[in-house]
Amino acid sequence: MKTLYLVRHAKSDWGNEGIADIDRPLNARGYRDAQVMSNLMKNKKLIPDLIISSPAIRAISTALIFCRNFNLNYSAIAINANLYDTSVKHHTDIISKVNNQIKSVMIVAHNPIISDLASSLTSPIAESIPTCGCVGIRQSALGEWTTFNTTKRELVFYDFPKNHLGTN
Repeated sequence: MKTLYLVRHAKSDWGNEGIADIDRPLNARGYRDAQVMSNLMKNKKLIPDLIISSPAIRAISTALIFCRNFNLNYSAIAINANLYDTSVKHHTDIISKVNNQIKSVMIVAHNPIISDLASSLTSPIAESIPTCGCVGIRQSALGEWTTFNTTKRELVFYDFPKNHLGTN
């Protein structure tokens, strides 16, 4: 059985004029939210074997916070350019190429693709996944990553910072 965790990167800082989109860092709320959500997942024992991140600074920073709080070695993070400004198809291609020895993987990427991907793999999520929102999707039977997007799956986790911190 394989489990996929989808994480929308934490809140980024829009205050730096002239900075390229890919270089935008997290803001203070983003750092706080990533701490909250990674600790929540750790406490629920929802820890991936591998984290694949978009190359955007805000996504890498989110992935690093999750990695550290999960007590994973930083080598558990892979950066994949096809998670930035691409499509659901690029994301599913990445998932299908994960080594079958790995039982669970986390993708840290961007909206609207991360929400579209979650909805394509499970019952549609009625809303856009908020920043640092986390979705867990598990195959209902034994399977391989190559067939993850075609086998029966179930939503096993969906949560986001506002549920734990009040209004943001």
